[in-house]
Amino acid sequence: MLPIAIGADDAAIELKNIVKAFIQQQGVEVVDYSQDANNPLYPDIAFTVATAIKEGKFERGILLCGTGIGMSIVANKVAGIRAAQCHDTYSAERARKSNDAQIMTLGARVVGPELAKSIVAAWLASNFEGGGSTSKVEKIGYYEGLKGA
Repeated sequence: MLPIAIGADDAAIELKNIVKAFIQQQGVEVVDYSQDANNPLYPDIAFTVATAIKEGKFERGILLCGTGIGMSIVANKVAGIRAAQCHDTYSAERARKSNDAQIMTLGARVVGPELAKSIVAAWLASNFEGGGSTSKVEKIGYYEGLKGA
């Protein structure tokens, strides 16, 4: 598996460290874009990770903040990016299998460490299934103005 981008704000650093270590234990490289002087706020972190994915530097990313909501909103502002807030394993699977989401967001104030690991594992193990979902994902691109109808 290719490296995964990860980013967290100050509300989610502890959970990010747990998730990052979990992913690395699976033998996957993780590049951390978390809060620092260059990315002081979650909108900056989310935009940086989403842009890196759009530019092809990564296929997937995980963003963490207090609820996962803010990170998802910002990441979805980058055309061509599909970020899904996931607080259970089923949503994580469907985000990949049905929606081809490149980014998963988690809320550190919503999800505990063990559940977060399960959610991440489900998301990492899932791939876009295509089929009937292909036209839906293409329609998302259409509404973004990226592709023809």
